[in-house]
Amino acid sequence: MTLLGNIIWFIFGGLIEAIFWFAAGVLSSITIIGIPIGKQCFKMAKMQIAPFGKEVIEKDSSSLGLIANIIWVLVFGWELAVANLISALIFALTIIGIPFAKQSLKLAYLSLMPFGKDIRKYS
Repeated sequence: MTLLGNIIWFIFGGLIEAIFWFAAGVLSSITIIGIPIGKQCFKMAKMQIAPFGKEVIEKDSSSLGLIANIIWVLVFGWELAVANLISALIFALTIIGIPFAKQSLKLAYLSLMPFGKDIRKYS
């Protein structure tokens, strides 16, 4: 199911969104101050390519990560989370879309506050 879900996700929008996240990461990394934001954009691009079979876990967070998350939420994190929540709601309208809705919820969780979170494959 993981492979099939990732293939369908990739074909119907995952690749396009990953390209946008990658471009945002490259643009953010132009300045030294933007490198941490660029790293989070690359993390989102990685998750957008193939979200099935991966989970978002909490890492040790520092006070700097908390400040970065607050800035992220205020600038564009809440918009990204709302967009993923709307996507999840639309996917959940059909039975076939429920697994994709779960992946959109996972992406909403990551896009709200990405600092201090990591992506790993299911064990």
